Amino acid sequence: KDTLIVWSEAENYDLALSFQEKAGCDEIWEKICQVQGKDPSVDITQDLVDESEEERFDDMSSPGLELPSCELSRLEEIAELVASSLPSPLRREKLALALENEGYIKKLLEIFHVCEDLENIEGLHHLYEIIKGIFLLNRTALFEVMFSEECIMDVIGCLEYDPSLSQSRKHREFLTKTAKFKEVIPISDPELKQKIHQTYRVQYIQDMVLPTPSVFEENMLSTLHSFIFFNKVEIVGMLQEDEKFLTDLFAQLTDEATDEEKRQELVNFLKEFCAFSQTLQPQNRDAFFKTLSNMGILPALEVILGMDDAQVRSAATDIFSYLVEYNPSMVREFVMQEAQQNDDDILLINLIIEHMICDTDPELGGAVLLMGLLRTLVDPENMLATANKTEKTEFLGFFYKHCMHVLTAPLLANTTEDKPSKDDFQTAQLLALILELLTFCVEHHTYHIKNYIINKDILRRVLVLMASKHAFLALCALRFKRKIIGLKDEFYNRYIMKSFLFEPVVKAFLNNGSRYNLMNSAIIEMFEFIRVEDIKSLTAHVIENYWKALEDVDYVQTFKGLKLRFEQQRERQDNPKLD
Repeated sequence: KDTLIVWSEAENYDLALSFQEKAGCDEIWEKICQVQGKDPSVDITQDLVDESEEERFDDMSSPGLELPSCELSRLEEIAELVASSLPSPLRREKLALALENEGYIKKLLEIFHVCEDLENIEGLHHLYEIIKGIFLLNRTALFEVMFSEECIMDVIGCLEYDPSLSQSRKHREFLTKTAKFKEVIPISDPELKQKIHQTYRVQYIQDMVLPTPSVFEENMLSTLHSFIFFNKVEIVGMLQEDEKFLTDLFAQLTDEATDEEKRQELVNFLKEFCAFSQTLQPQNRDAFFKTLSNMGILPALEVILGMDDAQVRSAATDIFSYLVEYNPSMVREFVMQEAQQNDDDILLINLIIEHMICDTDPELGGAVLLMGLLRTLVDPENMLATANKTEKTEFLGFFYKHCMHVLTAPLLANTTEDKPSKDDFQTAQLLALILELLTFCVEHHTYHIKNYIINKDILRRVLVLMASKHAFLALCALRFKRKIIGLKDEFYNRYIMKSFLFEPVVKAFLNNGSRYNLMNSAIIEMFEFIRVEDIKSLTAHVIENYWKALEDVDYVQTFKGLKLRFEQQRERQDNPKLD
């Protein structure tokens, strides 16, 4: 087809070659047809037959597949049989059935013990190939045998003897001696315990033992992925139903007598529990988070976030992020209720803001995550409106009253003079994050943020950061102002003119000199916006106060155009008849 050559192999593999030019495609097509003895002028040359000749022959000649008797001397023959069956769907099916019916896997594992005792390396290499081939058959029934308590360690043993490696791997040693199963709260159900061990080991086989699948093998292991997936779903379900287990977990988490190490393990468990829950179907995930919510996960997180141990706090933050992503309204409702009983400084949201501000990582990895969560919480797009109340009005009223001062504190502390008092990289990064959130608020929070900015003179403080030596921070400050001007709101405009808030921008523009960089372009774009949108009050203000400084800029027509607008305005005022 034009620049494609398409063909299929086996029943579920379609392959294609794509060419840039039709001429190149035609040339290769002719070569292929020449080798196959087909006519290149025909578009479709592949016989539409599902099976190859060999398979048809197989199908007719033998109802099932005869496996060689399971003996040490015939391992090579068995390995060849498995390898030769993999490419053909029909033979794979027959091989899988034969392995199931004859209890063959257990017999192979008995031979494995013999080979290990005799140190028969050649036999062990064959067994590796056979077991790896059985994995690629992708059959749940076979996995259930292989991953049973009695077989799984031997299966892992077979996979230690990869012929392509000079030395065998010590997977079993790792699983029995190094890997430790931590029971933070004793699990009484033996079936659940067994399921957890099995899932860990199968996950280990998938991640560590089996060689990374090639592109062609990738979908041959889909059943293995599903096996792990369903196991996780079962584990979450069983734990969730065990009321005593969860009650103990939360009681110990929040108990002041619990020692540091124990608490860290409890929090890590809860974090892993939430991570497992991500595999659930939506309705099961709803039930999962409802259970956690009823158990008091939010008050527990609040207690943990107020502690000194950084590792525990970091895990608690991850758990909090699962909750916010799952149901921001639930978190908002909790925070508003607790505000009626507690002081501002121990409110959950304020603890989150504090952790963001105090992140010690030079790259502020944690702070970036927390800022994303705050943004989700203050985003009106995901707030509910019911008949009797709107979450947006209530929550934003609460946020601006109890939390906004905590968020802006670092900004206000750093901008008391006409340049930032601390201008190191980490401070600059933090202020940039705070500005990003404030800019988001300007766009989405109409009057709450407007009152806040005008009453606290926030824009003047933000523009102090235009003098930062970090260009990214100066640009953040400029972006904040540009967002405000973009609203074309006369309340904001009057505030900007009254406080002469173009001064820091013009100063930065002149200090930037003739450098043609992002700062230069961004400032010109702001003035261009005022000109194009014909914002009369700001046009007059800029020309009356800053024309002297800007009149020589002639590499763009922006300022001359602003002056022209200003003069046209004047003429209209002086001569009302002119329209």
